[in-house]
Amino acid sequence: MTPRTPPEPDDASPPSGSRRARKQVLLRLDPAIHDALARWAADDLRSVNAQVDLLLRRALKDAGRLPRDVAPTRRPGRPPTLGA
Repeated sequence: MTPRTPPEPDDASPPSGSRRARKQVLLRLDPAIHDALARWAADDLRSVNAQVDLLLRRALKDAGRLPRDVAPTRRPGRPPTLGA
């Protein structure tokens, strides 16, 4: 019997246009690791999520496993408003 995979939420489909939808991941961390990561992110003026993304990209690049077609990192700050 094949295991069933849960359906993806409606917002997981790629939006129209050239941008791909970002994946959501549940990550369980030791509280001490999370605290250290949060302090590091704050020192660099990033969110914890952005810090994790940056570290994973660096690790993939260092290991020679960063895909060629990976989207560039998002710029810091709020995204530009549409239509303005």
